Amino acid sequence: MNAIEHIQNRIEKTARACGRDPETVRLVAVSKTVPIARIRPVIEAGVRILGENYIQEAGEKIEALGDQAVSWHFIGHLQRNKAKFAVRWFDLIHTVDSVKLAKEIDRQAAKLGKVQEVLAQVNVGGEASKAGVSPEDTEALLRGISSLDNIAVKGLMTIPPYFDAPETVRPYFRSLAELKDRLARKKIPNIILDELSMGMTGDFEAAIAEGATLVRIGTAIFGERQ
Repeated sequence: MNAIEHIQNRIEKTARACGRDPETVRLVAVSKTVPIARIRPVIEAGVRILGENYIQEAGEKIEALGDQAVSWHFIGHLQRNKAKFAVRWFDLIHTVDSVKLAKEIDRQAAKLGKVQEVLAQVNVGGEASKAGVSPEDTEALLRGISSLDNIAVKGLMTIPPYFDAPETVRPYFRSLAELKDRLARKKIPNIILDELSMGMTGDFEAAIAEGATLVRIGTAIFGERQ
């Protein structure tokens, strides 16, 4: 069994164990710093979504792998001056955490005649070292984005505090899921909250148990980063 099959089996087993349809959980293979020659076999093994953190590196890979039927997700911190590249290359941007950034994405997407799908990044742990809007300010962010024509919020994303034990991080995943449900009940115009991007190699099963629809896995697929 290859690494992809092993991860997909774990995703399926975990989803079924908590009464979820495995089809509702999608794997994002995090390919940052991984050379193109090592990405192609992963695509051939069945990966359909690739996640990248750095705009310039991602652009080179997306151009080189343009013949592959994969979706590209941007999962790193996005600076406003790089928004035009993110809009050009990515199907989903996971890391929108300010109205200013959202407006720039909207502006660049309008130039291309595109509606850019995004997730709002929430800093559930309140860590100064991490990007993301606070849970308390998430509603204001969504309302600030809701009037923009060329950007579409599809859900929430988080990078919780790091713990060795998945069960220790699980309450952070639960808090994002609860926030999503509370905000969905408010029926903010033009805001859809279907997606929860949370969980990585060490804790994705706990994230799935709390409702993750996108799990971002790199190390378990590509090994430790150089």
